Amino acid sequence: MLTIIIWILAFIVAITIHETAHAWMADRLGDPTPRLMGRLSLNPMVHYDPIGTTLLLVLVIMRSIGIPVIPFGWAKPVRFDPYNLKNPRRDAALISLAGPLSNLILAIILGMVVRIASTPFSPIPFIAEFLYPFIILNVVLAIFNLIPIHPLDGGKILIGLLPAKDAYEADRFMNRYGIIILFLLIFPTFGGTSPIFMFLSPILNFILGILIPGNPVI
Repeated sequence: MLTIIIWILAFIVAITIHETAHAWMADRLGDPTPRLMGRLSLNPMVHYDPIGTTLLLVLVIMRSIGIPVIPFGWAKPVRFDPYNLKNPRRDAALISLAGPLSNLILAIILGMVVRIASTPFSPIPFIAEFLYPFIILNVVLAIFNLIPIHPLDGGKILIGLLPAKDAYEADRFMNRYGIIILFLLIFPTFGGTSPIFMFLSPILNFILGILIPGNPVI
């Protein structure tokens, strides 16, 4: 039971940091919409989506009891007004990047804490085990969201990197078919394993192997 509680806490921290970072970046780039909507907040309830967040929570609990799933779901989207941005396409990409980047930064910081706590003379060796779920979920949330498909953050980042004409065509295509492609990638097909899990597992294990040495977890 304690393990499940820790994973739930890690889940709450990861999505809260992620969505608050989106709102913070939009505010910094000149759009007050997220702040006026109350999204520039570390209160997890303002980022809660009844369907997407609940789904993600259920998958996190499944992962905490040893079922090998990649947590998938979504929080309430952070709305921003592109007309308030100086360079809408570029700034939208920066707003989207802020979420995954905040998760990776937090995971790196926590990874450093784990290394310090794991030294032979550390007065808090127990903290390492406590922080593992926080590192894992932040890395998973960041890497999953960087997949360049709408409605994930990676889709908007890709649009911001492409030339204007290509960006328009890619955006139109992904708005139509992105969610379908994403579900096909998530749906288990190869021996009961989803294509996206097969693709992400080596990347996740590589990053987590650096942050949590000797503890393969995915």
